[in-house]
Amino acid sequence: MIREDEVFKIGQFAKPHGIKGELSLVTSSDVLEDAEDPYIVCEMDGILVPFFVEDYRYKTDTVILVKLEDVDSEEEARMFVNKEVFYPLDAVDESELAGNMTWDGLIGFRVHDEHKGDLGVVTGVDETTINVLLRVEHEGEELLVPAAEELIKEVDWESRVLKVSLPEGLLDL
Repeated sequence: MIREDEVFKIGQFAKPHGIKGELSLVTSSDVLEDAEDPYIVCEMDGILVPFFVEDYRYKTDTVILVKLEDVDSEEEARMFVNKEVFYPLDAVDESELAGNMTWDGLIGFRVHDEHKGDLGVVTGVDETTINVLLRVEHEGEELLVPAAEELIKEVDWESRVLKVSLPEGLLDL
């Protein structure tokens, strides 16, 4: 059985493409390029289920047309519409993870600032503004921490800890 802590989100399926079972995967990840027998994971009825990728091709920089094994019609492909798509952590080098995952992949991580110490746990991601924010539960309050790569010093995947260096005064706002 696949557990949530064994995968990370790489995108989301949009609509079927054509009548032979292809799906549009909206993603900024390129993990499928280096994979030998790649598979993705989707939540189906509350369970994380693997699906082997038969073929894929880029439609745009952010859309990959994916053909999954045993999904051979538009009707079969429709059951994947709007499903989040995950990729196994053990299939990617740790150094490549940050560039291939979405910010949602940090939900559940403990945030540790190098100046203020433990800030709490990431409970969600706010993408409603131009700057993505991580929602962090801190002593009964919600902190909004900028999700900016330049503020992230280290991601400890095993311990699920996000080490950051936030600008002075940011948490006082």
